[in-house]
Amino acid sequence: MRELDILTFDDAVAGSPVLVDFWAPWCRPCKALEPILAELEATVPVARVNVDEHPAIGARYDVLSIPTVILFAGGAPVGSMVGIRPRAHFDHWLSEMLPAAQRDVDA
Repeated sequence: MRELDILTFDDAVAGSPVLVDFWAPWCRPCKALEPILAELEATVPVARVNVDEHPAIGARYDVLSIPTVILFAGGAPVGSMVGIRPRAHFDHWLSEMLPAAQRDVDA
């Protein structure tokens, strides 16, 4: 999983769909989410932002609770999910969100 910072974030989310996990090292639900996100990398690229180190990025997207996962396409957020969820929940969510995200990139 790629770590993003203020210098790499905008380029990372500018093109094709990418999931971005907003997390912190002290957050237990964030740690529990890591294996699920690692599995999802087979479907969509996954990156993450440590909100303790880069609070301005989280603030830009109104991240108030962690973990928050936002799907970006073409530089814009197209969907978000807050909290830990089972893998099946992410699979269903992505099956709905990815076609719309790809349309946004192709437009």
